[in-house]
Amino acid sequence: MAELFERLADYFRFPFVRYALIVGVLIALCASLLGVTLVLKRFSFIGDGLSHVAFGAMAVAAVTGLTNQMVIVMPVTILCAVLLLKTGRNARVRGDASIAMLSVGALALGYLLMNLFPVSSNISADVCSTLFGSQSILTLTSWEVWLCLGLSISVVLIFLVLYNRIFAVTFDESFASATGIRVGVYNLIIAVTTAVVIVLAMNLVGSLLISALVIFPALSAMRVFNNFKSVTICSAAISVSCAVLGILVSVLWETPTGPTIVAADIVCFGAFFIIGKIRRGNT
Repeated sequence: MAELFERLADYFRFPFVRYALIVGVLIALCASLLGVTLVLKRFSFIGDGLSHVAFGAMAVAAVTGLTNQMVIVMPVTILCAVLLLKTGRNARVRGDASIAMLSVGALALGYLLMNLFPVSSNISADVCSTLFGSQSILTLTSWEVWLCLGLSISVVLIFLVLYNRIFAVTFDESFASATGIRVGVYNLIIAVTTAVVIVLAMNLVGSLLISALVIFPALSAMRVFNNFKSVTICSAAISVSCAVLGILVSVLWETPTGPTIVAADIVCFGAFFIIGKIRRGNT
């Protein structure tokens, strides 16, 4: 055990490890806060659809040679989040169908572009890194860390300031609208902040695994707690803990960071599922 702590201390002397931990905690926190709302609104798979859109936008940015991919990825993902919100209310194109179309279409087009206009000799490695995160979080620059810090603080502040309205919109849109809350505006805010978190999370777990950061902590907390505030706090604690554990394990044993974090989330969900069963059995 002492040797393990010594290895960790040695690793933390490197800035990239500290950067990875800071970004991982921030993204996990933001994803968990939005995750509770998205799961309760039965719109949790928006993360899956937007992550594939971000993958397609990233492919376009790579093909066009942009050094700052955020210039394309962030606006495109936010625009698609708004479109999903609008089409999800259209009787002709339901929300789940919209997500499926965007998800499959963006993923296919992104992979097609990367094959037609390769930017490196190892296309498979590039695609795998983008889809599953690989070790890209361990190559973050200080600029990317500051960007993530600023956007994450903005997301958390939006959630805290608008907590009561988000709570009302999450549980009963009709009642919220009747009390004077502009439901459309707050749904739009939720969609845009979700898009921002999705783009930030791509470096952490990759585009295929982002939904896990949104869904697992919220579902784990719901196995034990019943009220919105407790579920939100518990979800945040679970998400941050699993992110820290996953990053540390990936650094020590050189496992892929994204899948390791998701594996920690799965184990945590199993534990909370059992705890919930025991608690309900004793009441």
